[in-house]
Amino acid sequence: MSSTQIVLASRDIDVGSVLKEEDVKLADWPGSVPVGASVKTQDVVGRGITTAIYAREPVIESRLAPRGAGGGLAAMIPPGMRAFAIRVNEVVGVAGFVVAGMRVDVLISGNTPRGDQSLGTLSKTLLQNLEVLSAGQDFKKDAEGKPIMVQVVNLLVNPEQAEQLSLAASQTTIQLVLRNPLDREVAKTPGAAMANLFSGGKLKPEVPQAPRPRAAAPPPVVVRMAPPPPPKKEEFTMEIISGTKKAELKFGGEGK
Repeated sequence: MSSTQIVLASRDIDVGSVLKEEDVKLADWPGSVPVGASVKTQDVVGRGITTAIYAREPVIESRLAPRGAGGGLAAMIPPGMRAFAIRVNEVVGVAGFVVAGMRVDVLISGNTPRGDQSLGTLSKTLLQNLEVLSAGQDFKKDAEGKPIMVQVVNLLVNPEQAEQLSLAASQTTIQLVLRNPLDREVAKTPGAAMANLFSGGKLKPEVPQAPRPRAAAPPPVVVRMAPPPPPKKEEFTMEIISGTKKAELKFGGEGK
């Protein structure tokens, strides 16, 4: 059987590492050459590792970061995506079971600024099926300036999800929920409220309310004016003197 010399890993190489000369070697590979395999060590040295490679495995192109991208976490982020770091404790981090490659949902708890305050604290699934890029420990300073160790989980998100997580991390309490990596279904949940936990009730899904129709304007009030009185007819008086007698006759009045 013919063989071809290709680049193999000389030891186990972790994700985020940058390949060095001593990490790889040329060796005979029997049979067909794997797709993306390199035949020159100079083609892979200096490039970051995006997927763990074990000793004597071929160093193939799909496991390497683009040339010039370097190593570390940044080399593992696909174009158009972001790595969002969340500081967690053992409970939030699902008791240490959240590791690189796992899939999680992000659950938030808090008080809605425009909801019914009588419901109490609300809990809602904010994001689902996020990939965990890395999970490890970091250092930050306490109130006295002393370094303390904290758990950090980096999630692979798009820019819009990064904005949502940034706001949620500062305004609510975050909980990671571990899920089966083969389960990609997005569940539709109404959320939960503290007031409904003991009564068995559920929150109703939010339905946008249609704007209320404006009330019709009242009809205009018609004021009817009384007709003016008919003009008063003028009366004329005529005096008639006959000898010693005097009489008056009136003309033009009503009934005349």
